[in-house]
Order: sequence, then C-alpha cells, then structure tokens
Amino acid sequence: MMSKLDALGYRKARVRKKISGTPQRPRLSVYRSLVHMYAQVIDDATGKTLAHASTLSPEIKDGLAELDKTKAAKKVGELVAKKCLEKQIDQVVFDRNGLDYHGRVAAVAEGAREAGLKF
Repeated sequence: MMSKLDALGYRKARVRKKISGTPQRPRLSVYRSLVHMYAQVIDDATGKTLAHASTLSPEIKDGLAELDKTKAAKKVGELVAKKCLEKQIDQVVFDRNGLDYHGRVAAVAEGAREAGLKF
C-alpha cells in the first residue's frame, strides 16, 4: 500500500519530467506546509532561485494575522509576482509540486496572475 507521501513523490516526479524553468521562462514552484505557503521562481538551467516569497516574508507577515490561509496564499502569489516584475520576469511556468491545483495552491497562482505574471 502506498502512503500519501509516496503518492505525492510520484506525482511530483511526473510533473517535473515535463516542466523545466529556462532563463526566459523560469519555473514558479509552490510548497504548502500545514501552516505556511512558500513560492520561489527558479531558473533550472543555472539552478538559481531568482525570487521567493512566503507567509514568513517580512513584507507581508504583519498583515496576515487576520487572514485565513487561502487569502494569505494569495498575498504570497502577489508578492512573488511583484518581485519577479522588478527583475523583468513576466512569464513563468507554474509547478504545483505534485499538489492538487486547488485551494491554497490555486490561490498562489491566482494572486500571481492578478499581479501581472503570465502562465
């Protein structure tokens, strides 16, 4: 019997076979823990993280106390998009990291799109 973590690992590997970040179109990777959301933009050609944001980022941390997790995830998407646009990155490939495109993962994508990222 396969555990939930094993299944997540298989889905993650399947997605990463097809998705790769390039200098022109880096990969927006999302990670969800029980409490926090993390997003980073990665150029897989060089292995460098170009921008990152999370619910622990000092720019948004103070305003998240009264928000629920989904709204906080949307703020993370908006912040990572703002950081990308400052570095002239306007197109990314979305990597849901094996997670369902639903709830907080979809909220990060929605926030990034609303702030100006294209994917």
